[in-house]
Amino acid sequence: MRLLFAALYLLQHSPPAPPARGERPDVRAGLDTLYGGGFPAAAAYFAGLAGRDSTDPAPLTFEASAYIWWAAALENDAYEAGRIDSLLDLAIGRARATSPGPARDFWLATALGYRARQRDLHGHSWGAAKDGKAMRDAYARVLAVDSSCADCFLGLGVYQYGLARASALARLVAKIIGLGSGNAERGIGYMRRAASEGDLARVEAGWVLAAALMREAARDPAQRAALERTAHDEVARLAARYPGNPVFHRFVRGLPQPSP
Repeated sequence: MRLLFAALYLLQHSPPAPPARGERPDVRAGLDTLYGGGFPAAAAYFAGLAGRDSTDPAPLTFEASAYIWWAAALENDAYEAGRIDSLLDLAIGRARATSPGPARDFWLATALGYRARQRDLHGHSWGAAKDGKAMRDAYARVLAVDSSCADCFLGLGVYQYGLARASALARLVAKIIGLGSGNAERGIGYMRRAASEGDLARVEAGWVLAAALMREAARDPAQRAALERTAHDEVARLAARYPGNPVFHRFVRGLPQPSP
């Protein structure tokens, strides 16, 4: 009987699951500000959302994203790195404290993906690998329940592409520790799907896809012009939609003008 009452108590008092990914007009509003180049305003907006709901990991994750984009605009990877790490740690903690389910796994995977990116950027390869694997597993759990989650394919695409294009030694270590071997073509395909069908991740997927295409262009002289043209068109669309974002415009200016 005590066990029954304990179980009922836990069910009644467990932290609620975060809102589903498709029900976030509040997040979309902040992301439009972010991608529009209003990085300080976006960071403040998401901080306000995070303060109003101490169980929701999404605002903390995208507050960190605002600082990541801000750092990119400044061309300074160290800008607010400590704050970004702290926000992502808090977001992951919030996600892990919520009730199991696809919404929990989606927000957990999203925060883990950003933290893996930060750890890799700052030379913490082992931590990045652990976060990447956990991200992959969490997105896979979401897709097992909801195969329509196009946003999930951004993180999975980066994971597949990153592993495939790692050094030979890094790929060997990845296999040994269970990360898999990756597949660049599949990874780019996943990014394309997120860029064309995604909801919250569509803009970022287009941006990451363009960066991957430029890397492929450097590897393949025969396809270089076509890949550069596709990357240019992808980011040019983003720059036209968000004319206040200096990151998009810098990317487009740095590319050779595509031939007809």
